[in-house]
Amino acid sequence: MFDTRILAGKSLLVTGGGSGLGLAMAKTFVSYGARVTIAGRSPERLEAAMPEIAAAAREGGEAGPFAADVRDPGQVEALVGHAVARFGKVDGLVNNAAGNFLVFSEDLTPNGFDAIVRTVLYGSVHCTLAVGRHLLSRQAPGAIVSIVTSYAWTGTAFALPSACAKAGVLAMTRSLAVEWGRAGIRLNAIAPGPIPTEGAFSRLMAGPGAESNAIQKIPLGRFGRKEEIANLATFLLSDLCPYQTGDCVTMDGGEWLAGAGEFSDYRKLPREELRAALNALRPTKKS
Repeated sequence: MFDTRILAGKSLLVTGGGSGLGLAMAKTFVSYGARVTIAGRSPERLEAAMPEIAAAAREGGEAGPFAADVRDPGQVEALVGHAVARFGKVDGLVNNAAGNFLVFSEDLTPNGFDAIVRTVLYGSVHCTLAVGRHLLSRQAPGAIVSIVTSYAWTGTAFALPSACAKAGVLAMTRSLAVEWGRAGIRLNAIAPGPIPTEGAFSRLMAGPGAESNAIQKIPLGRFGRKEEIANLATFLLSDLCPYQTGDCVTMDGGEWLAGAGEFSDYRKLPREELRAALNALRPTKKS
């Protein structure tokens, strides 16, 4: 999609980089010449991901793992320090580490709420501030991309902790885009639609008909692919869009717009059936 050296020389951090969307992004980044540090809580998962990332690397691209819990600011500082020690600097960050589960909100426990918010919101804040301090101390520009969701601005039933946390990450993105703009540090977000990933996706599909119902809500008629999000993240981290900051780019096949539209569900009717129904609504001419 891009020149093979579009990320050459850039040192990037990817949280939640051992699987799913994070792994897909790490593979894409090294294929464009980036030096990538993948982070996650499980050393075993990170090590298992390394051969796949190494196989995708092109000239100059390389990667290394570092086990860190983004909920702990001390471990985040150690993560940034490790990346700087290995690659000399950090130029960009992807806040991808997340968690989610479905629950009736009246049954939500304090620990359940805390588990998601500390990973998604606190973790993103800890990582963003640590990388931001590094960039400011170097007087260097940089780019930070956070993975959010369209319900960051609409809210959603049955996933209250995630909705609260993602809304906070989006607010952080916009706030720091203004505060750090003078230093050339850009912050943007990506709001993906449903994307099948190992493990997490199946836990959010309640019942056997959930996947087909979810697809019916998407105007493009399919789920997203990890590689599509990775392409967008590459663009936002690259030097191709130096004037883009404080933005949230939605890539969901039109899902949230369709849900917000008063009459959007009419698209699900056969065209001729809908045409006949609309014609029937027209006032008849008086003789």
